[in-house]
Amino acid sequence: MAKTPSPFRPLSINVLTVSDTRGIAEDTSGEALINMLQDAGHTLGERAIVKDDVYAMRAVVSTWIADDCAHVVLITGGTGFYSRDSTPEAILPLLDKEVDGFGELFRQISYEEIGTSTIQSRALAGLANKTLIFCLPGSTGACKTAWNGIIQEQLDARHRPCNFVTMLLGPYQPPVHEV
Repeated sequence: MAKTPSPFRPLSINVLTVSDTRGIAEDTSGEALINMLQDAGHTLGERAIVKDDVYAMRAVVSTWIADDCAHVVLITGGTGFYSRDSTPEAILPLLDKEVDGFGELFRQISYEEIGTSTIQSRALAGLANKTLIFCLPGSTGACKTAWNGIIQEQLDARHRPCNFVTMLLGPYQPPVHEV
């Protein structure tokens, strides 16, 4: 007997841009993530921009992962090798578990677009207090690559053989119809 497919289940997704130079008007990466998550049927919970500072990032992300309403956090920026790039150092201590394959798969997909420059990406993902966190490079192209190539499917309950939705929301409970 075939398993009944799961319906789409919208998630609340927060977007954090890490930048020493961008404000809302210049934040094309954050805006692209918001557009893509909303186009996929999810809702934007909160949006913030912080300087590339370990403690500023941790403060925002810690607040979000303590909030039961935040299912996913998308962070763009600060994953490179410049002296101010500190997103992995800020976020790794907050994680309960890393999604080891995310960074590897992102770099594999990104290789097709930017060649060996992809080795300078320290993209990562993990789970903290039942909140899924993705740390992405700051370029709009990299955010689109990550969303279209990996994240969108993993945040869709209809994707098989597995996705993160049940882990974030619990098992699907069909509505009960009264007679």
